[in-house]
Amino acid sequence: MDVDEATGRQRRWEQRIEVPLFVASLLFLGGYAVLVLAYDADPVLWNLALALTLTMWLMFALDYAVRLKLSGEGPRFVRTHWLDTVVLVLPLLRLLRVVRVYTAVQRRRGEPRLSLHARVIAYASLSAVLLGFSSALAVYQQERSAPGSTIRTFGDSLWWACSTLTTVGYGDVAPVTTRGRVIAVVLMACGLALLGAVTGSFSSWLLQTFAREDEKRSPGN
Repeated sequence: MDVDEATGRQRRWEQRIEVPLFVASLLFLGGYAVLVLAYDADPVLWNLALALTLTMWLMFALDYAVRLKLSGEGPRFVRTHWLDTVVLVLPLLRLLRVVRVYTAVQRRRGEPRLSLHARVIAYASLSAVLLGFSSALAVYQQERSAPGSTIRTFGDSLWWACSTLTTVGYGDVAPVTTRGRVIAVVLMACGLALLGAVTGSFSSWLLQTFAREDEKRSPGN
């Protein structure tokens, strides 16, 4: 298969599957929330949530397999598309693909792209909310019964996620388990990345706006 043809087929597939995968991410999050928050509920409800979660994960696995096939790269696909590989393991991190959108903004910074800048900000904000919520669920699952834990309720976990994601870090509640701390490190990194995407895009838009105003006021125009 020709490289350009393979790239085109992969791009068309990604465009078609983008919305269904976004919906799958939300369904995955909903199923996982039930598994964590209603762990002592009716077994039928718990099993349904587990089935929904596994089904959505299989959908991501299928998407990964199709793009691996269409790329024609073979095993090299895992390395060149490392973010997609991470998403396969942790589907809730799929919205971190906002990095690709931000890269597109940077490449076109010489042109007025207000709608694209607005898209980055909205996408990053939504990513922050979903990542914060999912991290709160994951940490609560690990910490609620751990000895010496300060995160005993889901409310405590949400408060911790908000302070961590915004890089404030009050320190009044913090994970004590190894898995909880690993989740905290990932959330810290995500918080910095999303904050950088928003501030960078907004700053770029302001610079472009002021530059256009200066050009209009220039005597030579």
